[in-house]
Amino acid sequence: MSRSNKLDRRAVAKALLDGRDDNLLVVTGLGSTTYDAFAAGDHDLNFYLWGAMGGAAIMGLGIALAQPDRKVLVITGDGEMLMGMGALATIGVQHPANLSIVAFDNAHYGETGMQASHTGKGVDLVGVAKACGIPDCRDVNDMEGVAELKARIRQGGSTLFARVGISAEETPRALPTRDGVELKLRFRKALGV
Repeated sequence: MSRSNKLDRRAVAKALLDGRDDNLLVVTGLGSTTYDAFAAGDHDLNFYLWGAMGGAAIMGLGIALAQPDRKVLVITGDGEMLMGMGALATIGVQHPANLSIVAFDNAHYGETGMQASHTGKGVDLVGVAKACGIPDCRDVNDMEGVAELKARIRQGGSTLFARVGISAEETPRALPTRDGVELKLRFRKALGV
């Protein structure tokens, strides 16, 4: 398995979200993945998590179980995934066919000062996801793999976990609203609930 971290995070987010329809619900993790999804194009069916470090994957699970006829994509970072690693066990047990988790891995905790994360020291998120019983686990390190990942997310069929190796280079912030009530209400309205 390649452990390279080289892809441009914004290009990956744009590629994954480009051409989406209202059947794809997106949950983003704290910080950079929220900025990435917002920069790719704000959407009422994006649920940006602010101040919920480690909560993106489990939030995605809850939404996937509540909305079984829609695809749910969680885009989070390696640091947040490490903080919420227990969620992978619950996701592996529940294994909703409509849930995809994509962890952007730059081997750093980008929101707290770019300290090296555990993935840079050998922690294998794909291996952890496999051990938790997630049926489709992938390591993606090129844009061809991102294109295949996008097609697989749209297809669904089984729970998916993908680690995407990205560059640690910082990108400008693109900030959606931080008003949690507004984000919740907007998302619920877009869902029709």
